[in-house]
Amino acid sequence: MEPARSLQKEWWLRTLAVFQSPRGTFAALREDSAEAAEARQEPILAIVILAGIAGILTTSLAGRLLDDPNNDSLNVAIWAFLGGAFYGLLVFWLGGLLVYAIAAAVRARASYRQARHVVGLAMAPVALSLLTVWPVRLAIYGEDVFRRGGSDSGAGDKLFEALILGSFAWAFALVALGLIELRKSSSSSSGIA
Repeated sequence: MEPARSLQKEWWLRTLAVFQSPRGTFAALREDSAEAAEARQEPILAIVILAGIAGILTTSLAGRLLDDPNNDSLNVAIWAFLGGAFYGLLVFWLGGLLVYAIAAAVRARASYRQARHVVGLAMAPVALSLLTVWPVRLAIYGEDVFRRGGSDSGAGDKLFEALILGSFAWAFALVALGLIELRKSSSSSSGIA
């Protein structure tokens, strides 16, 4: 029980390390035993749900939720959590399938689980935007973020949009890096330089 707990703690730390040392984090995915996969499932699930919430908040639907007088802030929060969790899990599973197909095309020996975990870890910058960009945006613009028109337009809002778009670009770059690391493990295990 103690080694499993230690491995789980290690993966929580690696999840944070994806921002500073992504190569090492993705290289650790080479260990695909049941114990290693179980140890990383909670941190990856947390990233996936947070990133899903951030992703769904960027939709045009989110930008007009409070236009409906039947909706209030609590409805928006519930919608964001439930919809975001669903959206994040959908990206995790379908994105993992796409990464698995790409890995097979570039002859990286990766399991579907490893491909999903690459996607999950790569979503970390989007999750980070939920914890850093969105609180500031909401503090400045308040409920106008969820209404058409209002004070959430102009250069300030364009900056927030650029930061959020940057988090998505960073996530795509991390997927590519994850694929490279999985490809390296395939090359080294087959003796190819």
